[in-house]
Amino acid sequence: MQKFAFFLVAFFVFCLCFAGKIINTPYKFPELKFFPKMPVSFNNPVTVEGSRLGRYLFYDPILSSDSTMSCASCRKQSFAFSNSPSQFSVGRNGVLMKRNTMPLFNLAWYPSFFWDGKAPTLEDQVFHPITAQDEMNMTIADLVKRLNNNTFYTKVFYEVYGSNKIDSVQIKNSLAQFLRTLISHQSKYDKITGGNGSFTKEEYAGFILMNDQTKGDCLHCHTTDANALGTTLKFSNNGLDYVINPENYKDKGRGGVTGKLSDNGSFIIPSLRNILLTAPYMHDGRFKTIDEVLDFYSEGVQQSIFIDSKMEFSHQGGAHLTTEEKRNIIAFLTTLTDSTFISNPEYGNPFEN
Repeated sequence: MQKFAFFLVAFFVFCLCFAGKIINTPYKFPELKFFPKMPVSFNNPVTVEGSRLGRYLFYDPILSSDSTMSCASCRKQSFAFSNSPSQFSVGRNGVLMKRNTMPLFNLAWYPSFFWDGKAPTLEDQVFHPITAQDEMNMTIADLVKRLNNNTFYTKVFYEVYGSNKIDSVQIKNSLAQFLRTLISHQSKYDKITGGNGSFTKEEYAGFILMNDQTKGDCLHCHTTDANALGTTLKFSNNGLDYVINPENYKDKGRGGVTGKLSDNGSFIIPSLRNILLTAPYMHDGRFKTIDEVLDFYSEGVQQSIFIDSKMEFSHQGGAHLTTEEKRNIIAFLTTLTDSTFISNPEYGNPFEN
């Protein structure tokens, strides 16, 4: 099915580019096991040339108003494109962001973006940090003008889109294409599920604990058994704070987008992939270490209003894991670190290569 989707996109790209006399090369995604079918954007199919252009833009501070900050300034490849170990990223004039910076990988599967899902597509997402006054502080009009006055970009954009004038659609499409190529799929866990390796005793014990509904009970939100994404991609209120009145959430999360009281305090469920690279944790980065996260799920869960029904141990404050059980879970989580992903030169800074 994945091969059929590739050829369908290839045909679409050929037809689209032939009409503009520009023929780009369809990007070939890796063969993936135990991943759900990858959603394909037919309005913005990924090409080798388009994603390469997006990679230049991602690493170029030309996208910020004072040309000092790029997308990569807060997205470090060595930390799975998160801003670890910072709790909050620093924007324009030293302003701290209000939420922890999420990592970037396997974004092609996400139905929405940011902790609260306010951006429905990657194409919508990319302009949020660029135009935010406390982040990169660039207007779309100024960005378009700046790129059209840059001989490097006018040449590269023409090679990709066949147009003598750069526009905002081309900019966001290129960035989104690059982001879709950021696929993490070569961790020890992936090798094992592919039949090329085995868990240690501790790693396997941790795997079992996470998928045991009477123990860790993590499987309802963090899929690691038959779905390699490590997340259901849904929103959840995991009982971080004791709140009775839903209006009292300091950060309403998903509720701030939908306007539903029942969504207040809910945030996107992050993937467990590369989790040991992306500390601190939660939407506000309140937990500095993975040990603190496990302590929370073990003893610190707050049974507040609208807590996710899948938090089955909330009535007792958590799953009450033993020290050994926590240690085994961490051992399993280490198998989700993808060292190939964080060192892949195809994702690195093109201006340094």
